[in-house]
Amino acid sequence: MKTNLIILAAPSGAGKSSFIEKVCAETPVLFDTITYTTRAMRKGESQGVPYFFVSEDEFNQKKSENFFVESARVHNHLYGTSRVQIEDAWKQGRCVIMDVDIQGAKTFKELYPQSRSIFILPPSIEELRTRIVKRDGRIPADIEIRMETAKKEMKEAPGFDYRIVNDQFELSYAEFKKIVDKLLA
Repeated sequence: MKTNLIILAAPSGAGKSSFIEKVCAETPVLFDTITYTTRAMRKGESQGVPYFFVSEDEFNQKKSENFFVESARVHNHLYGTSRVQIEDAWKQGRCVIMDVDIQGAKTFKELYPQSRSIFILPPSIEELRTRIVKRDGRIPADIEIRMETAKKEMKEAPGFDYRIVNDQFELSYAEFKKIVDKLLA
């Protein structure tokens, strides 16, 4: 295995969760960490799928106990990655793949220089807006904040090892899978 940590970042709604879900189903050596968050569950989500949902007090308690490798506030909610999940996966000889925000990607690259990073770009900011509304089933109250955040995040894409524009899912996913296979070879 060339790398034991693959970092995936993208603006909210660009498709990173879909990419990770599919690649993990096809590639058993990959381990997708489950992020802790203080945001509310969305339709179709449950505890542990795709997040561990905790209160802000619980989150801050875990943070004070050095439970998280990294944590950040994104769109007014806290997100953090458990140190134990990563270490346990490595003990099992697995490669950790995770989706994180831009702040998290920078932190992981500093902590784990052997990691590789992939940035998923939407075809346009307008298409990203459409996807978020479709996914949420309504126009989220914070849609303008998300769009501004997405524009800032997309400016960081050149700093990643690989970049993929998710314009047609199957074609974009095939490109993503080739990169992952190369990193695992």
